[in-house]
Amino acid sequence: MQSRVHPIAKITKTSGLDGRVRLRPLSRYFDDYINNPSLTLGDSQEQSEAIKLEFILGIGKKRSFKFCGVNTINDALKIVGKILFAQADADDGINLISKVLVGYDVVTLEGKNVGVLKDVMWLPSNDVYVITKNNLEYLIPIIPEVIKNIDYQLRTIIISPMDGLLD
Repeated sequence: MQSRVHPIAKITKTSGLDGRVRLRPLSRYFDDYINNPSLTLGDSQEQSEAIKLEFILGIGKKRSFKFCGVNTINDALKIVGKILFAQADADDGINLISKVLVGYDVVTLEGKNVGVLKDVMWLPSNDVYVITKNNLEYLIPIIPEVIKNIDYQLRTIIISPMDGLLD
């Protein structure tokens, strides 16, 4: 399977006069990918251009980010509102929580239809898929023991549910 591109952050505002900006993470994997050499910036994945992170200033939620080629506050204002994309390998965890999966059919290893993926919730302990079928809602943890495979061509997620998960 090929690598996939995911939105990891949105530029929210400028910070300082030297072109630094603040970001709002769009993924719990933001910190894993912010130093990725294949970052792109744009309004959409198709309309994005390569960009390189120069440095990060600050700690925690008050960090500001400086990108190469963005050297003034005016340059920074031009990229406010844009989305930062990162390329991920096929087996990276970010692929399991992609919003692209919403609408995929969810089936068990035995072929039993569980329902349709309605949402992906990011919870503190682990993420969950929200699956709906016949006005019932199932919360399926996104862990390797349960999520066995994602077939992007058939738009199907294959799971191996634990006892009581679908009751």
